[in-house]
Amino acid sequence: MSALAAAPPWAASADDTTRLRRAFGSFATGVTVVTAGGASPRGMTANSFTSVSLDPALVLFCVGREAAMYRSLAESGSFAVSVLAAGQEDVARYFADRSRPAGVRQFDAVDWLPGHSTDAPLIAGAAAHFECAKWRTYDGGDHVVFLGRVLALDEAPEREPLVFHQGRFRQFADRTPEV
Repeated sequence: MSALAAAPPWAASADDTTRLRRAFGSFATGVTVVTAGGASPRGMTANSFTSVSLDPALVLFCVGREAAMYRSLAESGSFAVSVLAAGQEDVARYFADRSRPAGVRQFDAVDWLPGHSTDAPLIAGAAAHFECAKWRTYDGGDHVVFLGRVLALDEAPEREPLVFHQGRFRQFADRTPEV
């Protein structure tokens, strides 16, 4: 096959935001709740989380410039990321709902614990937690990319992660090898 082959007939312009969103959704992601502490703690659901580096230990996630969480993170020197476990869809939906209460009251609806290295809330029952110092921020169009240096972490390897794919929450299916 030639490298100069014509574009597939189904190709669309990136200006078609409906098709772009659907195409982005074909990439399965984990689901997290990012939190900031301080006088008015805040949380938000994010699936734009990934590891970046082991040395130094870095993670990143993206936040919309118009999101209330952006202002909280811009003012904070630290944050936490709770990687949600399978079965925590209600937590993901709750922190994605813009009508939830502001400040510490938004955490009344979920089980949480205080971070050991930051003052950011950690979601109880999560598959993993990362407490981070804000390291760098970068322009990402209508979003800001936040990089954090991991200060502390914990994990529960027995917990399956919550997965998001094509606009729906999913779970892993065990596959037995064919003989």
